[in-house]
Amino acid sequence: MSQRSRLLKTFPTLRRVRSANVSSKLAKNRLGKGKRVGKALSDALAKVESYGEERAFVQRFTVDYEFPVYFSRDVFSENNSTLIEALTRSPGGALRRVAVFVDEGVVREMPDLSRRIGVYLARAGQGVTLAGPVEIVPGGEQSKNDPQIVERLQRQLVELGLDRHSYVVAVGGGAMLDLIGYVAATTHRGIRHIRIPTTVLAQNDSGVGVKNGVNAFGFKNMLGTFVPPIAVINDSAFIDVLPGRDKRAGMAEAVKVALIRDGAFFDWLEDKAEALALFASEPLDRLIRHCALLHMRQIATGGDPFERGSGRPLDFGHWSAHKLEGLSNYELRHGEAVAIGIALDTRYSVLAGLLPAGEDLRVRALLERLGFSLWHPGCDARNAKGERHLLAGLEEFREHLGGELTVTLLSGIGTSVDVNSMDHALIEQSIDWLYRGGA
Repeated sequence: MSQRSRLLKTFPTLRRVRSANVSSKLAKNRLGKGKRVGKALSDALAKVESYGEERAFVQRFTVDYEFPVYFSRDVFSENNSTLIEALTRSPGGALRRVAVFVDEGVVREMPDLSRRIGVYLARAGQGVTLAGPVEIVPGGEQSKNDPQIVERLQRQLVELGLDRHSYVVAVGGGAMLDLIGYVAATTHRGIRHIRIPTTVLAQNDSGVGVKNGVNAFGFKNMLGTFVPPIAVINDSAFIDVLPGRDKRAGMAEAVKVALIRDGAFFDWLEDKAEALALFASEPLDRLIRHCALLHMRQIATGGDPFERGSGRPLDFGHWSAHKLEGLSNYELRHGEAVAIGIALDTRYSVLAGLLPAGEDLRVRALLERLGFSLWHPGCDARNAKGERHLLAGLEEFREHLGGELTVTLLSGIGTSVDVNSMDHALIEQSIDWLYRGGA
């Protein structure tokens, strides 16, 4: 069999293209336009049939992502249909099987939650059915450190008989959502998942994003996926029972996104700082909603939702925060470490001549009014050579970005600028400034 025959057997559509060309030649007196079309198709076929030279055939397609972020209250109450709407908005079969995982920290505050979820889904109708008992899983950053937890939960989804048309619902804080999202994304090459964040940090930041992951090999989020949820449901009732420390920790991400994208929002945070420090419901609800919308806007319009480039504007203050979390043995909440990282990078921006003098004091004052401590002994932990361990976070951040360092700093309140290097001496001065309390 000739190469040409093998090609036509493999790609029958090319045979039809060739036949159309022959037909156009036979009818050339009547179909002049058809002849031109036929010649173009013949030329294209001739290029495909050219085996004498190497070629690259470019595959190109796009995939649109869209998911709702609901703001609701008492999502598992009988009269709230938000979760049912989220489960039934995507195409699927007559049966919609659901596995539900709940953060053990949430259950401590709401002991009756598992029963309520079971009753809610039993009454849901529309083919929605609970695949198995509600599963309580560990929460907090430590839950992402154990590979046995990942394997156990993946096996559980398989044993429950879930498939790509089923649903995984995660109810918990940001670390737990990372864990369950990763489990769902890596089982059956992706089971649909719905996030119900229960902390300020998860509702206004990580929960509305597209990333999932677990810690591995001594590094934060070393294993992970970019798989968006099919829906996010922010339920303010969970914030009511959240411990004060966790309410405060989530405010750091609001300060961060205000500093890089929305100066007016920063002004509002300054105006409401005392009320927010007391966890007043109305301003806290507004903080969560506005911060979530700013994160959503950045992901949708920033040009790099899956982080293929090296810019990470939403990681302002994070290169040191991630390192500091580890140095504290995760005693620091993520948001608490981010608050320190924000103060550090804001001071650095001033020392580097990027941000007007005095703006660092303004940022520091807001963070302290919200109740953050801007120092931790881990900031001054040193190796045998007397070098601060915290500076190693910069190199780890570079490796995380793929080799090219890009750090977001400030040029104004609400305006960011990317740099590709940082002066270690200025970083040291910025850390010392934190230790001195901003003096």
